Amino acid sequence: MGKKKQGKDKDAGQGGPSDKAAKASKSGKAESTASRIDLADHKLSKSDYLEHLEALQVELNNVARWLQLTGHRVLVIFEGRDTAGKGGVINAISETLNPRQCHTVALSKPSEREQGQWYFQRHVAHLPAAGELVLFDRSWYNRAGVESVMGFCTPEQTDAFLAQVPRFEELLVEDGLLLFKYWLTVDQEHQEERFAERAEDPLKRWKLSPIDLQSREHYEEYGRARDRMFKATHTPHAPWTLVDFNDQRRGRLTLIRHLLDHLPDVQCPEPQFDFPKLSHPPLRESFKTKLKPLPPYPRLA
Repeated sequence: MGKKKQGKDKDAGQGGPSDKAAKASKSGKAESTASRIDLADHKLSKSDYLEHLEALQVELNNVARWLQLTGHRVLVIFEGRDTAGKGGVINAISETLNPRQCHTVALSKPSEREQGQWYFQRHVAHLPAAGELVLFDRSWYNRAGVESVMGFCTPEQTDAFLAQVPRFEELLVEDGLLLFKYWLTVDQEHQEERFAERAEDPLKRWKLSPIDLQSREHYEEYGRARDRMFKATHTPHAPWTLVDFNDQRRGRLTLIRHLLDHLPDVQCPEPQFDFPKLSHPPLRESFKTKLKPLPPYPRLA
């Protein structure tokens, strides 16, 4: 999948927790278990989250330059239960990247014509070209999840999909595609909180659908379908990676860090531009027509 980055663990060999614990033990001042604080159990503040995210986004921009220079192709598949946080992590990855290079794909239900195609056909059209990063907000794995659980396909169609998808993905990887598959995990308690938030928030209500509401009663059934899918499609050439998204901020950072660590660690120089001073004072916009800008938005006070 690519050369892993080295030296990312700042705790290893640099006076991290393990070194500190060893020194404390030697001095007879070993920290008690009760006094230890597992930072993973504490919710990140928004400011801490944004600080960590910005550092990761700088690395993502380096990856984008590497893709442009080498012509490699990267496909990242995001799957998981409703409300897990797929859209949020996709936005965190893509928001600082060139939209001509980084594409998000979120397909709606297949049209009547697409239902008569080879199942993978409509997804193939959205695979990355040279130098591109494509993020799939759900993917062909709908067939093993919602379509199977909600009865939108036959058991025979699900069986055929699970038999075909490892071969399909192997062909993609053999052709040089860098493929990553992430499953975002969320407990039903958090899922219910997020459903309720969407129902109450007019800016998030579009995320709710009748299928989402029906799926609440099929939590365990979705879990069984997921496990069957993992058993058939977790392969050496296209493995699954599970990320805990009960805490969405920490989940985004965890996923992006994993993605970066599994791409080649190649530093691509940023383009340098001369930025000379203007040869004249800055000019104001002027219009020699009847067209004028709209009046400013009224103040709320």
